[in-house]
Amino acid sequence: MNSRIRTDLAMEADVIRASDALPAGVRAIRRRCGSFSVATVEVRDRRGAAALGKPIGTYVTLELDAYLRREENAFSEAAQLLAAELRALLPLKKDETCLVAGLGNRGITPDAIGPASVDYVMVTRHLTDRMPEAFAAFRPVCAVCSGVLGTTGIESSDLIRAIVERFRPSAVIAVDALASREPQRLCRTVQLSDTGIIPGSGVGNARQALNCETLGLPVIAVGVPTVVDAATLTLDLAASAGADIRAADFGEAGAMIVTPRDIDKNVRDAAKLIGYGLNLALHDGLTVEDVDMFLS
Repeated sequence: MNSRIRTDLAMEADVIRASDALPAGVRAIRRRCGSFSVATVEVRDRRGAAALGKPIGTYVTLELDAYLRREENAFSEAAQLLAAELRALLPLKKDETCLVAGLGNRGITPDAIGPASVDYVMVTRHLTDRMPEAFAAFRPVCAVCSGVLGTTGIESSDLIRAIVERFRPSAVIAVDALASREPQRLCRTVQLSDTGIIPGSGVGNARQALNCETLGLPVIAVGVPTVVDAATLTLDLAASAGADIRAADFGEAGAMIVTPRDIDKNVRDAAKLIGYGLNLALHDGLTVEDVDMFLS
């Protein structure tokens, strides 16, 4: 990939977009699931990791066009699909506890996907602990919004590590905003991966990683692209027009971040979908209507 192209989405890597012949160690599959398209990229070894610039693991991208068009039953179908893909990445035993971590800054809308999603998560750990018979059908789930270093003075990874050490969950699901290289993907896709996440990496402000190596347990990353940086956008638009400006110096303009003008609505929609999808994945037998009732 062009080193100046910035994206968090595995399916946007140059070697995947070309798709004529994938490099060794990489497998990519696109399939249709009802009204939705699902792309899976598997980075199988070090060769694949080097080619894509991504850690070894599985990356699943759901395209949400039917949901955004408000097609009939699209929200329920999308939430169930998200839940099924999440379960495939993170098989948990019935009573194992899961921690959901909402990363990002609630006060900056394009960075608010994590905390906004946590608002829709059914937290049940205290209920299953205190009233086990009444809540026997639910998994113990706890949640935290880590904030950002500039407002808390604490690295997200340090805070989440402390919670993991104290409460010993079996897995962590980290929800965060991502960066895309293609404007048409902004707020229109969800990426799941079993490789963990580096908060802030999409906008060039990488923090300490949250993954199996740093936390000692499985970490699933759930992300929605909400921004594209100006340099990446310019380079791709120029390439589409047949121009070569790779050597251009964009200066401060190249460091600007671009986001959709209806970002407020898009973040609300994506956060609700992620929250409901997590609930359906973590608690057996639930329906969207059950989640509505629990959260009301």
